[in-house]
Amino acid sequence: MPGEHSGVARPAGTHRDPEEIAARLRPWLSGHAGAEATITDLQIPESNGMSCETVLFDASWDGAKHQLVAKIAPDPGAVPVFPTYDMGRQFRVMRAVAEHSQVPVPQMRWLEENTGVLGVPFFVMQRLYGEVPPDVMPYNFGSWLSEASEADQRRLQDNSVNVLAGLHAIDVNQVSFLSPAGLSAHVASQRAFYDWVCGDGIRSPLIEQGFAWLIEHWPAGEGDSVLSWGDARIGNIMYQDFTPTAVLDWEMAALAPREVDLGWFIFLHRFFEDIAAGFDLPGMPNFLRRQDVCATYERLTAYQPKDLDFYLVYAALRHAIIMFRIQARAIHFGEAEVPADPDEMIMHRETLKAMLAGTYWDGVK
Repeated sequence: MPGEHSGVARPAGTHRDPEEIAARLRPWLSGHAGAEATITDLQIPESNGMSCETVLFDASWDGAKHQLVAKIAPDPGAVPVFPTYDMGRQFRVMRAVAEHSQVPVPQMRWLEENTGVLGVPFFVMQRLYGEVPPDVMPYNFGSWLSEASEADQRRLQDNSVNVLAGLHAIDVNQVSFLSPAGLSAHVASQRAFYDWVCGDGIRSPLIEQGFAWLIEHWPAGEGDSVLSWGDARIGNIMYQDFTPTAVLDWEMAALAPREVDLGWFIFLHRFFEDIAAGFDLPGMPNFLRRQDVCATYERLTAYQPKDLDFYLVYAALRHAIIMFRIQARAIHFGEAEVPADPDEMIMHRETLKAMLAGTYWDGVK
């Protein structure tokens, strides 16, 4: 397992100049605030994500201080992870979540789809605070979460499942702009994403095997579509006292069956658990277990999740496409070399192989 995960790149952070961002934002912000604004303490976090760029800053106007966050679409020339970044879509999803649920999201302030200010679209929202389970090193590697008591870990788990329940209860008519809906449309979009990723001519036999597996094991009934967060994982939630204070990162939102989020939510923890096992670390084997997550979800919603084996494979496949793109990006920038076997570009390839063979869960304690 350590060898499997070695040599896999992580996207480089932003190269934007903080002073230039502040200089460009200040007149724009003054126009939207309706008063002369100042910007101070602008920061670009080192842990900036793989997709949109996050900028933190303080702003003042009319004698009041505001703590704000700008989410900025990536520069197309930086070979981004995804083909498009619809900032208006994300803005409207988060505003709908705030208006039609109790799920905590930041107050959305302004959307700028014109590229004249920062060169790309962006939006500004209120800044919230909390702890985020880290990705690097993963939260099951001696983090504040892995060191917490089992009772607190379970409280965070249940509170996080409650986030999914709250999102899935939103009337889909409030987010109809996310159409088309349904599993078929969702899988078609992932296939289109994979074809875009392969624009350099390098294709993954394992990913293509995964798409064939989906067709062979397609659920008999897809179920109704709900607002699917898309990137449903605890690493995209901020917590205080193990309770969510902000649900973030909505680039992958869609209208899809509930199990799309549930599968992703469970699989992303398994992804980290497999890394821990590969390094002989204890991990968090009693956390986010599929049977516990599904039981809590059913208790909260009166809905029994179906076809989880299918949706867990689908989650692993979706993640494989993203990992494949990240490594292709690294190759483009000279940070990695093209392997003899393209499937080596997928960090969790052995997990996906075992899932497709139907043997993965036999080895999970």
